[in-house]
Amino acid sequence: MDLHPRLLRVFVAVAEELHFGRAAARLFLAQQALSRDVRTLETRLGMPLFVRSTRRVELTPAGARLLPGARRLLALHDEVVADVLGADRPLLVDVTMQGPDLPEPLVRARELAPGTEMLARFHGGLAAGAAAMLDGRLDVSFGRFAGLPADVRARLAQVPVRLQPLAVLLPADHPLAELDAVPLAALAAFPLDVMAGNAGTREWSDLGERLAEAFGLRLARPHAAPEGAAEMGHYLRRHREPVLSSVGIGGIPGAVNRPLAEPVPLGLQNLVHPKGLRHPGLAALLAAVAELGRARHWLRRPPGSWLPEADEALVAA
Repeated sequence: MDLHPRLLRVFVAVAEELHFGRAAARLFLAQQALSRDVRTLETRLGMPLFVRSTRRVELTPAGARLLPGARRLLALHDEVVADVLGADRPLLVDVTMQGPDLPEPLVRARELAPGTEMLARFHGGLAAGAAAMLDGRLDVSFGRFAGLPADVRARLAQVPVRLQPLAVLLPADHPLAELDAVPLAALAAFPLDVMAGNAGTREWSDLGERLAEAFGLRLARPHAAPEGAAEMGHYLRRHREPVLSSVGIGGIPGAVNRPLAEPVPLGLQNLVHPKGLRHPGLAALLAAVAELGRARHWLRRPPGSWLPEADEALVAA
């Protein structure tokens, strides 16, 4: 019996998404091709792996037994491929957003390992980057690790990079834009947009939800996420709801960035990669993060600041 890695990769994607459409999008496959591969695997095993209905997809007992082993086989497969290719394979690094400047760790890593190719990718959020890493389409991503689902975190490794003060993006003529810093008590008068409609940045929405719960803030209704600076500017002018951001994020037409205060809320950025990944580019990135973090005090927490407990535990560890 030949359990081809392609068939196992399709099975794992459907098992984790419990939705054929989302699994197909995650693997960049046509849904018809994905369904065909699932049927092929079920035929070879001689048993159904999923119970399908018009409203839901569930694992059968056989599918639940197969899932842990399929994950181990795929991890070993990817590890063997990485060992064979070694330094000849570029390290694919997700830097989240396309802009004029690359993250400092990637710039420094290229200086530390000039003979190793590291290619930037732009997945738009750690949730999207995590899916790409687990499917073997990406090596490294940056973002808030604590906001990922537990089963995803279990298959990834992380290193805390920096604590980032949070801010809000506002239309330039918004009442809060007149302030140098926005107290959380003042923010409570307006619905806070945490981009809850964007599945690719689910870890960021989770941070916003925790912030809202801790300080009695109202959340804006989920919506389709704008893409690009111009569309974000258009969205802000139309909806006028403060959008959760980090200090320093700019370049949005007609918008201003104002830090949050009283207390200063923080977000934790992590470097994330699949467990078992070995690559000289990853070693250079980890060295760059350690070097820059010490020099810039990236993990030094300001007095009286706020950080979710899950992120605080990662920093402490």
